[in-house]
Amino acid sequence: MAINEFSALKKYLDTQIIGQPELTQALLIAMLADGHLLVEGPPGLAKTRAVNALAKGIEGTFQRVQFTPDLLPADVTGTDIYRQQTNEFVFESGPLFHNLILADEINRAPAKVQSALLEAMAERQVTVGKNTYPLSDLFMVMATQNPLEQEGTYPLPEAQLDRFLLHLNIDYPGAENELAILRLTRGEALEEHQADFTAISQNTLFEARKKVLSMHLAEPLEQYLVQLIIATREAAKLDEQLGRWIEFGASPRATIALDKCARAHAWLHERDFVTPDDIQAVLHNALRHRIILSYEAQADGISKDQVISRILELVPVP
Repeated sequence: MAINEFSALKKYLDTQIIGQPELTQALLIAMLADGHLLVEGPPGLAKTRAVNALAKGIEGTFQRVQFTPDLLPADVTGTDIYRQQTNEFVFESGPLFHNLILADEINRAPAKVQSALLEAMAERQVTVGKNTYPLSDLFMVMATQNPLEQEGTYPLPEAQLDRFLLHLNIDYPGAENELAILRLTRGEALEEHQADFTAISQNTLFEARKKVLSMHLAEPLEQYLVQLIIATREAAKLDEQLGRWIEFGASPRATIALDKCARAHAWLHERDFVTPDDIQAVLHNALRHRIILSYEAQADGISKDQVISRILELVPVP
């Protein structure tokens, strides 16, 4: 059964990425919902290791791209190379032609690279010169982002942020997990999950995606899901203070993302129907990058998570 295979994959990932269960779950949700993941946090938290482990766990290919201010679009898409022997140009594919891409420090990239990556994420294709090349059926970008107050970083355009299915914030592990990480790097970690784990085929993954899409979502919960999104656009109707906090609400793409992620969350928890808890569990990660706070909210130190939590309090649960 596919769910058992994914439960084993989750356990395997948790042995490889210590102390970040929310990250491993978000990776699985994004993969099952066929979307992209934006992870924000300080360096050294095993983000590269996480994507690499996931690629091994699903029989996929992995490529890491370090984004820098001097990066060129051809460095990620590939380019046409002239072959003197045949007197013709041949396309040499770039890192985007792998299954899982780690876009490390994405907010250091110049605008042209951002544009090339946006096409790949949105259209599942890249354009080089006059030719367009399709990407793999299994294609997921996990981008990492430094906090914006760090030197040399630039905010991503809203259009590109909206292309990410989820935006996850991660932080340093506690002392117990730090010790487990230390032992893992010394090769002292237990290997029982690694010994028993078998990588999931891509066909199994595609079948799991079909099951996720066919999950039952009752009509009252559909209305609840929609009302949560509408609340970001018409916040003043719910609460005067909330209306002053939100400058721009979430797009319809947020509704689609929330629906897919709630279904994936329910399926991973071995249910064949979606509950309000599933919607609430993924709401913060699905909306964090899709709402824009007003100057007043920023001046008062109000975070997006506080705004989303307030919406959860105000929108009645069916």
